[in-house]
Amino acid sequence: MTKFLLWLILLVISWPLALLALVLYPLVWLLLLPFRLVGIAVGGVFSFLGAVVTLPARALGGMRAPRSVSENSDRRVVLRGGWAGERAAGPFSGARPSAQRAC
Repeated sequence: MTKFLLWLILLVISWPLALLALVLYPLVWLLLLPFRLVGIAVGGVFSFLGAVVTLPARALGGMRAPRSVSENSDRRVVLRGGWAGERAAGPFSGARPSAQRAC
């Protein structure tokens, strides 16, 4: 939407330049397409090489790969006085109540 509004402003200011931009934009996009594909391929090769280099350490239980920012870094959730993943002592769980932790 922003690009369209900028193009409309350019159309009002200089209509020949706006029409030239309208014609040349698809041609420039087609000319740059191979470079975009090469960039994707090179990024894939570097990711593969990084995975190959870190494979021995990951297989032996070394440090894990860093998580992306979009993932939740702290997955611990307090449930009934314990951390998620521990068995919660409830009336139907069959487990004995453990000592309460101070959170």
